[in-house]
Amino acid sequence: MTMTTTDMTTTGADVRTLPPPGSPTPARALGRISVAVYAEDLILRTGVVQQLRLRPEIELIPEEEADSAQVSLVVVDMVNEPAIQLLHRLQRNTATRTGLVVGYFEAGALQTLIEYGVAAVLRRGEADQDRLVHLVTAVAKGEGVLPGDLLGKLIDHVSSLHRSVLDPRGLSLSTLTTREAEMIRLVSEGYGTAEIAQKTSYSERTVKNVLHEVATRLNLRNRAHAVGYAMRHGLI
Repeated sequence: MTMTTTDMTTTGADVRTLPPPGSPTPARALGRISVAVYAEDLILRTGVVQQLRLRPEIELIPEEEADSAQVSLVVVDMVNEPAIQLLHRLQRNTATRTGLVVGYFEAGALQTLIEYGVAAVLRRGEADQDRLVHLVTAVAKGEGVLPGDLLGKLIDHVSSLHRSVLDPRGLSLSTLTTREAEMIRLVSEGYGTAEIAQKTSYSERTVKNVLHEVATRLNLRNRAHAVGYAMRHGLI
């Protein structure tokens, strides 16, 4: 099995991506989600790769194609400086969306992850095959996945900030319309597209279009990022 490495930091901590079994990577399969797995050690990445490689909806890709992956899955013990540097690098790649599998998670790191465009978080102890595939699929669709307690802590933390703390660029409370703010609030409470449509009496297509418009206008990467942005600026 061929192993390739890329440095997470200039100090030499490893991040590894693994191609699927076999020699050269076949052409990108139609309908499959391309995934690049990054981890700080072999044991962490091997466990995740073994879970994903047999799923037909997932295509694991090698390092030389990692920048073109639909989903970048980062697997770490904790959110430390090397992990943050990797997330920052991945954020600059508009071709990929990022999910995180983490062993130990400090609630204070959650807002940082959202600011770096992390769409989904899964605790490593809960990372069985089905949950990993669910996370990857949600990230590929531009949706967010957060454990309920972490989302609750994020809401408590950000809602404690004073509403007058605005972005240095001068954004105001008028950044979101009433309809946009309501939909993002429902996202923050864990509702999916169909549930938001039912609660707001709009079609699912309208809900998707509204959330897409907000993300495009404010240069946000996904729904979790939109929630973090809105709460950080006192918009919901």
